[in-house]
Amino acid sequence: MQHQKIPILLLHGALGAASQFDALTSTLEQHYDVHTLEFSGHGQQPFSAEGFSIPVFAGEVLRYLEEKNIDFIHVFGYSMGGYVALYLCRHHPEKIGHVITLATKFNWNEATATREVKQLNPELIEEKVPAFAKVLETRHAASDWKEVVNMTALLIAELGHTNLLKAADLGQIASPCLVMMGDKDGMVSFQETIEAYKSLPLAQLAILPDTVHPLEKADVPLLAYHIKRFTTQQFD
Repeated sequence: MQHQKIPILLLHGALGAASQFDALTSTLEQHYDVHTLEFSGHGQQPFSAEGFSIPVFAGEVLRYLEEKNIDFIHVFGYSMGGYVALYLCRHHPEKIGHVITLATKFNWNEATATREVKQLNPELIEEKVPAFAKVLETRHAASDWKEVVNMTALLIAELGHTNLLKAADLGQIASPCLVMMGDKDGMVSFQETIEAYKSLPLAQLAILPDTVHPLEKADVPLLAYHIKRFTTQQFD
């Protein structure tokens, strides 16, 4: 008798796309019913008339689950994808099972947002890191990659004004959460990650060795190990 596979949804980060999960999907699909989606404006998805924000992206996840007739799913979110996953936990807990985040930034205020927005200049990216500009151009086939960068800068500036996941919000999340970060992440700090972990009522923390921020450089078998270990745990 064949066991039904556990459903899991993989959510990409800012400037990301579902294709970044190809290796992880291949590793997980033996045990999981793996789902990916692209937020509007990313990858093959055009911009949405509803806007470009965390609540809009969360709504797109809910619509996807409804279209696929999925009542309950585990979520792995990388960077901004982890932020969206936890936002969903806060506002739609009935849909979300265990949540695993990797390299998610929690400490959003005007200073941190201003610092990140400075990096999100399409002309600067084209001049200083042309190889990355080419990657973005290829990745965001449905949109102008420069517009994706500009819209992401606006989204981050808005988070700097209104952090949607303050400590009090995290404290209301009932889902089991595994908060992960790389020990060499230059964008996400140990302090904010540990503070988020401590704010979540039912959480575990994992620091991945020799791991920087970009998803492409993550150790896929190690990621898969943590995902499998955490999603199969029982929580009272």
